[in-house]
Amino acid sequence: MRITDRIRQDRKRAFLCGSLLSVALIALFFWRITSGDVDLSLSDVAGALLGWGSNDQAHVIVRVVRLPRIMASMGAGASLAVSGVVLQALLANPLAEPYTLGIASGAAFGASLAILSGWVVTISAFAGALVALALVMAISWRSGGSTGHTVLAGIVVGSSLSAGVTLAKALAGDKVAGIVFWLMGGFSGASWGSVFWVWFGVLIVSSSLFFSSDLDALSLGGNNGAVLGVDERVLRPLLAVAAAFSAASVVSFFGVIGFVGLVVPHLVRISIGASHRVLLPLSMLTGALLLSGADGIVRELGELPVGVLTSLVGGPFFCWILIRERGRG
Repeated sequence: MRITDRIRQDRKRAFLCGSLLSVALIALFFWRITSGDVDLSLSDVAGALLGWGSNDQAHVIVRVVRLPRIMASMGAGASLAVSGVVLQALLANPLAEPYTLGIASGAAFGASLAILSGWVVTISAFAGALVALALVMAISWRSGGSTGHTVLAGIVVGSSLSAGVTLAKALAGDKVAGIVFWLMGGFSGASWGSVFWVWFGVLIVSSSLFFSSDLDALSLGGNNGAVLGVDERVLRPLLAVAAAFSAASVVSFFGVIGFVGLVVPHLVRISIGASHRVLLPLSMLTGALLLSGADGIVRELGELPVGVLTSLVGGPFFCWILIRERGRG
């Protein structure tokens, strides 16, 4: 097959995948906005969204409860998935994800301290995530600045802060339930304020699409980025901070939601290839679809923590991906 035919075929497949994901996302939106403890008709939803009709209950359910939660779960899924794609390329490591850099552990430590001390949990969690990232970057820079050093620094910082969370739980007394519930993650408390910050994070990390060719080069590892003309000293920290900020905006509001940033990039890469020009937008759609779908399922099951479901399903699914890829190799 000629190269031009192969490129045309890949574009058609990416367009088809993007179209299917968009349709599925729209269908998921309508399912979630109309179903729940109180079922609503499409005319009720349209009236609430457009300010028509006199069904005040529908207005409250749609505008205050369901729409912020749906938008938050879709934004969080998109944010974690794209952050995973970016970090896997920057670190040339298929196991990298937002939490590799200690972001989740930092947010969890900050939230645990806030619950113990009565501080604002969201601000403390966000600050903890950023402090953890700063520690990782400082340790990595002082130890040589390679991608391997960055991953190791993330593991060390994450492990230390996880120990701090364990200590906080041991000292929490009757507040330990609040820490444990926050750690399991969930969107039941979503508000328009959290929606704004999550989608702002999505906007920030989406800027990586302008560097898709550079990410292709960096993902090859070694000195390929520098050989192909990529300014690694500027691009790596810039995009790492963007990905970390985006993931931190999710974790600080909704707790630890694992495996989305790890599984989604691999799933999309298997389906449409490794070019970041299509990998980034399709991962965004897939992450939004999967996490919002998972949140809809846990809501139907009685408000279980969504982080529990993503970990229960994501872990075995990622093992299947690894075994499948080894079989192909």
